[in-house]
Amino acid sequence: MDQSLLEVFGKHKPVIGMVHFPPLPGTPLYDEGGGLDHIRASVEADLEALQDGGIDAVMFGNEGDRPYLTSAGLETVAIMTSVIASLTSHLRVPFGVDVLWDPKAAIAVAMATGARFVREVFTGLFAGDLGLWTTACGEALRYRRSIGAEHVRLLYTINAEFASPVDARDIGSVARSVVFSSIPDGICVSGPMTGESGGVEQLRIVKVASGTVPVFANTGVTADSVASILEVCDGAIVGTYFKRDGVTWNPVDVQRVEKLMTAARAGAARSG
Repeated sequence: MDQSLLEVFGKHKPVIGMVHFPPLPGTPLYDEGGGLDHIRASVEADLEALQDGGIDAVMFGNEGDRPYLTSAGLETVAIMTSVIASLTSHLRVPFGVDVLWDPKAAIAVAMATGARFVREVFTGLFAGDLGLWTTACGEALRYRRSIGAEHVRLLYTINAEFASPVDARDIGSVARSVVFSSIPDGICVSGPMTGESGGVEQLRIVKVASGTVPVFANTGVTADSVASILEVCDGAIVGTYFKRDGVTWNPVDVQRVEKLMTAARAGAARSG
């Protein structure tokens, strides 16, 4: 593990658990009856279940805000910041944020809440469910510098979910190029959508191509696969598997967290 990320997580091969926000105000699925009290209660419950299950770190994300945007609204930034800030006294592990799919918004929330890292799609051009999706990594990193947030580590998802790259290069070539040109602190490798794995071989290719930059499995990690995944890469981000019955929109099931974390520790120990 790179020293800067080792300082963030405090251990090699960390497993980061997702704390999914329910749909926020202004989004099609927002629960007006439950309001902000429901959102905060849901986030707090998932946070506690992840920590009680032995998670290494958590990441807050607005997964419920379907269909997604590439530019977050002011209300999204404000509400996520407010809820996360209200829960910092409950946090027993390092935490990060992800504001779909807006790198600048994620950096802003991280700066406001004290988050140590963000995950986002910083590079590339994609076509998919969101339409034509372009990025501006140079703008995002300049924004991080302009607000004094250079201590916030950046995890780059290099193959976006719900989309295919317009770029015809293979994923190993993309990883080498991103490491050279765009200054990531870590690389995340996804499957085609939330909850689906990209496969161990894809992780292996990216790990070789990324050199000393840490590589994280970003989707589709389960208790059955986490040990073999951590033998190949430097960490894992888990959302769907931790949910009751393995359904993305359900609450976190602490027993599923415990099961995966037991397997993860065994895999990390084997890989050194």
